[in-house]
Amino acid sequence: MSQTRPLVTLIPLGDPEALRDRYALARVDEPDLTLADLLRAHPAVSTTPMTPELLDLPVPRIRVVVAEATSGQPVYLPPGLVAAAAPDGGEPKPGGTSTVKADAVVRPKHGHPQHIDEETAVRLAHDTDITRAAKYLDSGLSVLVVCEKLLVEHLAIAIGRRSGRSVIAVDVVSSTARESAMTGGRRQQQLAALHTAVREAKPRDLIVVPNLDLLAGGTDMALSAEARELTDVLYDRNESVLLGFVDPSLVIPEVLANRFAVRLAIDLLPRELVGADGAKVPVGQALVTAEEAALFAGFSASEFYKHIAGMNAVRMRHGVRFAYQRYQGSSAVFEDLVTEVRNFKAATSASFDLPNVSFEEIGGYEDIRRELERAVHLINHAEQVPEKFRHELVPRGYIFHGPPGTGKTLFAKAVATSLKATILVVSGPEVTDMYVGESERKVRDLFAEARRNAPAVIVFDEFDSIAGRRSGREDGGSRAGNAIVAQLLTELDGFRPEVPVLVIGTTNRLDIIDDALLRPSRFRPIHIDLPTTAARRRIAQVHAGNFEVTISEELLDHLAGATERMNGDEIRSVFRDAKADEVLGNPPRAADARRLGELVGTLRRTAQDRDLSRSVPSSRVSSGTGRPAGPTTTLFSAHLRPPTAAVPTTGEDSPTP
Repeated sequence: MSQTRPLVTLIPLGDPEALRDRYALARVDEPDLTLADLLRAHPAVSTTPMTPELLDLPVPRIRVVVAEATSGQPVYLPPGLVAAAAPDGGEPKPGGTSTVKADAVVRPKHGHPQHIDEETAVRLAHDTDITRAAKYLDSGLSVLVVCEKLLVEHLAIAIGRRSGRSVIAVDVVSSTARESAMTGGRRQQQLAALHTAVREAKPRDLIVVPNLDLLAGGTDMALSAEARELTDVLYDRNESVLLGFVDPSLVIPEVLANRFAVRLAIDLLPRELVGADGAKVPVGQALVTAEEAALFAGFSASEFYKHIAGMNAVRMRHGVRFAYQRYQGSSAVFEDLVTEVRNFKAATSASFDLPNVSFEEIGGYEDIRRELERAVHLINHAEQVPEKFRHELVPRGYIFHGPPGTGKTLFAKAVATSLKATILVVSGPEVTDMYVGESERKVRDLFAEARRNAPAVIVFDEFDSIAGRRSGREDGGSRAGNAIVAQLLTELDGFRPEVPVLVIGTTNRLDIIDDALLRPSRFRPIHIDLPTTAARRRIAQVHAGNFEVTISEELLDHLAGATERMNGDEIRSVFRDAKADEVLGNPPRAADARRLGELVGTLRRTAQDRDLSRSVPSSRVSSGTGRPAGPTTTLFSAHLRPPTAAVPTTGEDSPTP
């Protein structure tokens, strides 16, 4: 047989898109599907006679062209096959009009595909949303889709085809130049083209506006000149059916959004897809090729889901390819894939980072560690919790409260590390904005980005600055604060366990936090107090190891006693400064017991001076409720002295008399 693949031109008796989709799938994922099998599933006639030998050939060895019937064109039934009824139940007719049908989509098969492109990934992952949008459009309702720009091209094609309408696409602007591409001249051309399309649209036409947000100016503030003009265009003929797309980060004025009867958000990946046989297929299996899965030994589609749940189909494919290129040609395990996808999310995010703090690096606080490790276990194994209890049992947020310097942010980073999550630490005042509505928008954007980078941890430092108790006053500051709290409540109540996002607030003023946020179903308070003697010993041990300072067990005991009422950050500073003197001092000084004693003494005197400046009664110190007074030597005694020198009472070099 000739090496050239035979060409077959088919005229479908039903939905032409369904035939094209199945042919495309068969070429990459069904190597044994014959032409006869294809025609049994999707009846069609050919423009030239087909032989039985041709029908027995696998589809990948045939070039198939799907065409429309033309007047006077002779057609031939496949030999030995009976022409089935068209999918809509009517008589078979070449070139029938397309309507919304269940089989007009590529369905995933069990097992990993041999190949998958971005368009197929989008159509597989978001099939339910595509069908829903197409049905609304088919019934004459305009649809506004809220999705990331990466999806727009693929969704516009898929929804338009499945709607059964004639698509009129307004010229698409590249999403890589949001600011520069939509200059005045280009925007005017877009508006003129849209105006023409709206005025000349026929009853079964569908007008697709891929960059509605850019045309509107990308803001929901006071109606701009561009938004006013666009509003005039879209409302010129209300009966025109529109399909518009808006990026979540570029909102549009409500008057424009109201032109669309239906709004759909297409963003997160579903856990499972409906397979070709109607059974459920894990999305981590349907969108990961066999070659990619084989590279990472121990690949688990179900376990992989929590690391990709917040990504859209295109970004997920980018992340997997990113990991595949990193390890191609070498041995790798599933954990490597998870790590690289996590790196990819952090690298493509403007705000989120990768934490590298473990619970083992935090000294003491064993009870708090156990509680947080329990929360991590619940979040990591949420899929094992019965669905009816999942929303209640998986934690949404914590408030770490206590004195400054006790490691509240450090604990948050350790939680994120244990979750294999990305993390964003944002100061509360950074969220507030002088313009009306901007603070709420910032909160929305933070949570939206966290979901895209899930599993993720958002840490609000100085949480009391944005989550204070709401008041009934009508001044601008009170209204802004109330609006931020309301937006936080909205985001927490929209919590989805399958997209792990943990919110942690840190504060030393729990008493002013709004009561609604302190409900157990929202934020769970955890008190992180000054460390106990045992905790201080462990903290000192951790930092001595981190800064490579040699310290004996006996010295650790006395250092723990000498640092009473000090926080973990102050204890860390003792080892940091000792190491700095050893490495960079002029002249260098050994990080020994003597130097550690001097540094502890300096911290104690600073604390005493601070207390005096605040007019703290001396009885507070002497009663044991504050920082201990007195010379350092009374606490360190001989245990901090090198064999030839005593620990000084002051920071001077002379020994204590």
